Amino acid sequence: MSESSTRLSVFKTYKLYVGGKFPRSESGRVYEVSDSKGNWVANAPLSSRKDARDAVVAARKAFGGWAGATAYNRGQILYRVAEMLEGRRDQFAREVGEAEGLSKSKAAAVVDAAIDRWVWYAGWTDKIAQVVGGANPVAGPYFNLSTPEPTGVVTVIAPQESSFLGLVSVIAPVIATGNTAVVVTSEKAPLPALSLGEVLATSDLPGGVVNLLSGRAAEMGPHLAAHQDVNAIDLTGADAGLAVELEIAAADNLKRVLRPRTEDFTASPGTDRMTAFLETKTVWHPTGSLGASGSAY
Repeated sequence: MSESSTRLSVFKTYKLYVGGKFPRSESGRVYEVSDSKGNWVANAPLSSRKDARDAVVAARKAFGGWAGATAYNRGQILYRVAEMLEGRRDQFAREVGEAEGLSKSKAAAVVDAAIDRWVWYAGWTDKIAQVVGGANPVAGPYFNLSTPEPTGVVTVIAPQESSFLGLVSVIAPVIATGNTAVVVTSEKAPLPALSLGEVLATSDLPGGVVNLLSGRAAEMGPHLAAHQDVNAIDLTGADAGLAVELEIAAADNLKRVLRPRTEDFTASPGTDRMTAFLETKTVWHPTGSLGASGSAY
């Protein structure tokens, strides 16, 4: 008998990604994750309200440093994520194929599109300010400048069906613009998201910038929507009834809300997801006394 035939299978233990670390759920709960044919694949952590609170604390702690980083540096880090994903392409293709019932070639195409999406947003980090900011014409000896700033901590209810391309499409624009994220992954297909945490941990992304929670959006969503230290919420993956509930809860501290809509994540994303979680700061500054030439300079 060969040595290989006596080996036990080594199953992967999937964990949450919170504050740059990989904890199990505080509750100790797990739930079964099945592939598209109903076969058991793995157990995923079933996150609790306490896990959600811990994720918000981590996201808030990381916000100052991430928002204060240069846009160029954020772009470098997002590109590094794409580099690391490229090196684990086969693993993600397998996980996406199992989660979404795709052939090997189609799953690989989805992973390639997700990697390209990271690169696309990496290129926008130091350009979005030129698109949505600028100098405003005013009648008087003043500079009037509008500049975009990140909203803060953003809760993201990830798409339920698009377990990886959709996931990347909702996370990348949030962090590209300097926000930090608490992400509730797809309930039925969380494994690509939890594996993404392993990539983020080795991609120079500061701990706490992205926090990944697997489990039930209906359980964690209301607590996150009502949380006073969450500044915005993306309801993309919430069903119609849950979306209304979360939107009402979010109104308590005037959170920005991105409502769910029909989306084709394979299409060019545009800039609307970046601007959805940006605030505009307008500054007036005197130009100084006008000289003989009629200009201060």
